[in-house]
Amino acid sequence: MSFDTLNKATGVYVISVTPFLPDGAIDFESLDRLVDFYASAGATGLTILGMMGEAQKLTQAESVQVTERVLARAGALPVVVGVSAPGLAAVRELGLQAMNLGAAGVMITPPMTLRTDDQIINYYHQADEALGSDVPIVLQDFPLATGVQISNAALGRIIEGVPSIAMLKHEDWPGLAKISALREAEAGGRRRISILTGNGGIFLPEEMVRGADGAMTGFSYPEMMVGVCRLMAEGRTDAAQDLFDAYLPFARYEQQPGLGLAIRKHILARRGVIAHDALRKPGQRLSAEDIKDIDLLIARQEQHLRRIG
Repeated sequence: MSFDTLNKATGVYVISVTPFLPDGAIDFESLDRLVDFYASAGATGLTILGMMGEAQKLTQAESVQVTERVLARAGALPVVVGVSAPGLAAVRELGLQAMNLGAAGVMITPPMTLRTDDQIINYYHQADEALGSDVPIVLQDFPLATGVQISNAALGRIIEGVPSIAMLKHEDWPGLAKISALREAEAGGRRRISILTGNGGIFLPEEMVRGADGAMTGFSYPEMMVGVCRLMAEGRTDAAQDLFDAYLPFARYEQQPGLGLAIRKHILARRGVIAHDALRKPGQRLSAEDIKDIDLLIARQEQHLRRIG
């Protein structure tokens, strides 16, 4: 796949969970079904080994195994592999293995130790040197999780100085103004990169109005995000908002810090996509009260969908 696969990406690159068996082993059969499910939902790409994929709980060897299995199953569907690590030696090792297996590119989150603009900019220059300039990079901007604040000025210098940056995974919050600023800079002559947004899709309609190309995030109903992106691209903004509104209470509930992944896995298991809702330890489990909340939200969501046809 070429650099343009990511640089011109639109639609939804679903952030995949990593399914586990109750004993903590990777559930590869469920992983196959998961890839099929995301493809059938209309995803234009997949992203694996992100924060919601519990990448931090996998060994390097397991990360390679997951990458190999997903790429074998995904066929022509582009796959971005998260390779973030405290040191660039680990980033290089997994990144190059992923690219050799057929990944479309790699996603890199800045380490939590970075504080100044110069440190952040230098890090992405060094990541480019470690991987080689022919490896497309998705820059994940997620200050709520990393504590790393990437200013508009620093982001601009990275885009201009590191040509291998193909895409921004935008998860700043509040961050709508950052999308507008990026697109305004491109109108003034800066090279264009794809912007796919995160945060569970809870700002997706507004983000697309500001110039985002789609979403790169996880949600237990990816078909909602696919539908919103399609309707927005067709100019049917009211229909897109109606569809989004039907799922918004669930998207909000799934955004709970520390519990969101357990909710997402519970729903995927309930939908028959993965066999178990297990998180690899350490991880939180849902209470009986949480599951009652989910049952109510699903019932109300179905009512909303019937109402809008």
